[in-house]
Amino acid sequence: MSDGRISFLGLDFDPLEPDAMLAVLAERDPTAPFAYWVTPNVDHVVRLHTEDAPDGDAVWAAYRAAEWCSCDSRILAVLARRQGIGLPVVPGSDMTPMVLDRACRPGDRIAVIGGTPETCRALSARYPALAIVQHCPPMGMRRNPAAIEAAAAFVAEARARFVFLAVGSPQQELLAARIVARGDAGGIGLCIGASIEFVVGESRRAPRIVQKLHVEWAFRLLSDPRRLWKRYLVTGPRIFAIARRHRREADADA
Repeated sequence: MSDGRISFLGLDFDPLEPDAMLAVLAERDPTAPFAYWVTPNVDHVVRLHTEDAPDGDAVWAAYRAAEWCSCDSRILAVLARRQGIGLPVVPGSDMTPMVLDRACRPGDRIAVIGGTPETCRALSARYPALAIVQHCPPMGMRRNPAAIEAAAAFVAEARARFVFLAVGSPQQELLAARIVARGDAGGIGLCIGASIEFVVGESRRAPRIVQKLHVEWAFRLLSDPRRLWKRYLVTGPRIFAIARRHRREADADA
């Protein structure tokens, strides 16, 4: 893990801007033991603080065991700034194409966990110089130890330089932690959700001006209201109460 991390809402973030984070990933020895990068956003943090699940401690442990942790939310960065904390924003949707375009070398082996075969074929067509392999785990992997074990074994056998864990949170973080625990894999795991869909054009990101205005969530909500209304209108706003409680606790400890 990096020195000088920034603690906020129970997580320790690396204070690295996107280019610096990319350099860290690109310069790591490809033969080093498997390590992984997580990108908490508002949805992730709210879930960590409010979900009462049997594996809740394991989810917290998976985030905290990550070798690198970047903030993937401008809203989180604003809330942190209000508490005097500077938190660089490194969206997984930005870092994914940066890794593919600037960190990968011709001939690199890349593993994708999740997505559809069509998505992986589109990715291979876009990056023909890379050797891309894919494993498609079943739905509900979080509750399926055998599925997690099968995916972890695939990563160990793939010997990929970069492993894109695209099965959503917290499945991807739990899987990454399991891969580390096995001790027989190499490369870097990137917990990036649906970012590859943006790379191949299956999904469209909000325009840059919308992102800079901190309302990318509204763009996504309008793009798929039936699926996302609860996340953005019910669950997401809980982050403000969580941040207020965190500030009160920090002030009390000061």
